[in-house]
Amino acid sequence: MKTKEYYGIQILSHVILFLSAAVAIIPILILFSSSFTEQATIIQNGYNIWPKKFGLEAYEYLWKQRDQIFRAYGVTALVTVIGTAANIVVTSLLAYPLSRRDLPGRNFFSFLVFFTMLFNGGLVPTYLMYTEYFHIKNTIFALLVPTLLMSPWYVFLMRTNLSSMVPDAIIESASIDGATEFTIFRKIVIPMGRPIIATVMLFSGINYWNDWYNGMIYLTKAELFSIQNLLNRMLADIQFLSTNAAMAGNMGEMVASIPGTTVRMAIAAVGILPIIVVYPFVQNNFVKGIAVGAVKG
Repeated sequence: MKTKEYYGIQILSHVILFLSAAVAIIPILILFSSSFTEQATIIQNGYNIWPKKFGLEAYEYLWKQRDQIFRAYGVTALVTVIGTAANIVVTSLLAYPLSRRDLPGRNFFSFLVFFTMLFNGGLVPTYLMYTEYFHIKNTIFALLVPTLLMSPWYVFLMRTNLSSMVPDAIIESASIDGATEFTIFRKIVIPMGRPIIATVMLFSGINYWNDWYNGMIYLTKAELFSIQNLLNRMLADIQFLSTNAAMAGNMGEMVASIPGTTVRMAIAAVGILPIIVVYPFVQNNFVKGIAVGAVKG
């Protein structure tokens, strides 16, 4: 029988969840609203959830540079797809053996992965290694390999979930029936580990989509810029023009016509929109992948 305390807890839980959702959603609504608001209105009235005076100045400014934006979108989409697929392959091929309790030297190999979470070679040695020995500077591999191809946190996340989701008895039965390790991995582990694979895929995809650091360090060719690098460059250019407007001379009127505030919002909206569109399609697997393995039955 449900008591008053039960209903009270349910109401309190719903209120907390509603407030948490509002804290997450309201800034996004303000972001999109501001990108569709006239520059003068924002300066005068500030930011609002709904545009007080609708305007497309920011998107008109971005549309004038659509060739660069579309090319950057293409680079980012290509890097995200290839990088996420490679990340899943490398991560799962390492996480599955580490999830096997009968792996010789399992603790040693786990320590090697864990060690990389605590220490790294440093920025300068890493840069020299990738540019002087792997020659990835100004190539597409600069957006694929450094820091993103495999994360030790993803390895441990997948290892823990695979240990919980794939019972040892099933693997032993398959081995008795003559299945090889690759057969077990392909026909048993991957189907049963689909939720955690989807979760890691989402994390990795977001990291590749949002990455601007690798482009800033390893790229100087604008045609290889990802959408984040391009938008960051555009923000820097707008900031530079606004700061030096007094020295612009005949360019003063052109600089003044740039809707700097709303363009910043539009740039952010352009950057996050694809993630917002894709996320609902993988949400169920994402939640299941995080929850499975927390409790062992």
